Amino acid sequence: MDLFSTEKTILKLPQAHIVYIPNFLNTNEANVLFNFLKQQVDWQHDNITIFGKTYRQPRLTALYSNTQKTYTYSNITMNPKIFTPELLKLKKQVELASGYLFNSVLLNFYRDGNDSNGWHADNEKELGKNPVIASVSLGAERLFHFKHRTLKHEKYKLKLEHGSLLIMSGEMQKHWLHQIPKTKRTVGERINLTFRQII
Repeated sequence: MDLFSTEKTILKLPQAHIVYIPNFLNTNEANVLFNFLKQQVDWQHDNITIFGKTYRQPRLTALYSNTQKTYTYSNITMNPKIFTPELLKLKKQVELASGYLFNSVLLNFYRDGNDSNGWHADNEKELGKNPVIASVSLGAERLFHFKHRTLKHEKYKLKLEHGSLLIMSGEMQKHWLHQIPKTKRTVGERINLTFRQII
């Protein structure tokens, strides 16, 4: 099922709650922030090991936080950098829109359609039980796929637009998987920022 919207969309799915706000940032704000992040973030390119084989991770990443707590996923441990004023401003905007507080943000830089993020859940122990994840998308539109772990008919696609905000809450990270798949279409660069509370 495809879910597209020009206004705020609330999806009350089985064992999950999703809010999608396509125009969270206006075009100018989103353009300025994208260019700043692309040029100023200290992007890192880690190796990732899957089923015993090691690859270069198919995207660039960075972690910022107002704590010194590390974040580990897929055997990659990230050490946070201190929030910049620009990221702090965005964090406050996201907190106001979502009603939740965050102390960290994981950034992903997708350089083209070959960069991706495979099926996973944001369910690492550092995030606690039923974490809230708020994701801001900048740059090229990409499809966000999500599916229920056991209810096989519960599968969806959502087009993440430039300047949009996606808020995932409830039991979503326990019962659902999500991904940004590779695409053979010619697509431009995309940055997304996933705000979270690391405990």
